[in-house]
Amino acid sequence: MIAFLLYLVSLIFIILNWHLGKNIYEWAFYDILFYVFLPLTAAYLLGFKPNELGFKIGKREGYIWAFVLFSATLPVSVYASRIESFRSFYPIFSYSSWGDFIFKELLIGAIMFAHEAFYRGILLFPLAEKNEWLGILLQNIPYTLIHIGKPTLEIPYSFIAGIIFAKMDLKSESFLPSFLLHWIGAVAFDVLCII
Repeated sequence: MIAFLLYLVSLIFIILNWHLGKNIYEWAFYDILFYVFLPLTAAYLLGFKPNELGFKIGKREGYIWAFVLFSATLPVSVYASRIESFRSFYPIFSYSSWGDFIFKELLIGAIMFAHEAFYRGILLFPLAEKNEWLGILLQNIPYTLIHIGKPTLEIPYSFIAGIIFAKMDLKSESFLPSFLLHWIGAVAFDVLCII
């Protein structure tokens, strides 16, 4: 029951964060606030400890799977980076130099950390403790919906990725493997889109 209460409270944070921020700096700030700080506070008040929400290093197996998945999806990324709808959308920030590009990719890392901590951590782990597939689906529905407005092909891809990420993280007992996979994949895709 407490897991569902945390889930319902967390849905409010998604709504509050919806379309906030006009640039990458504001997106990073709001995502950390609404996807990490406030949900962790709510989880703590409901009696959850961070390690119960995937905030730990986890098992090595998850990192191995993250590497395998990155390698397996690299050809898909190369192909998608040639599609005009993706090339005109990514990277989601402007940059003035390679140094500026790298700094903004670090901000993307903060955004990805917030998303994975929220969807594959705070939403997933408490629900999956009761029912694994219910937890996977309930975290994946809002995760997929937040991709509306991005290139259309990204919506079904995010649904599939959300399930795979969740399974990988549950086996690892940490959301860090999906964070690393998501972030490194995003950086690689941005580079592919600009070269």
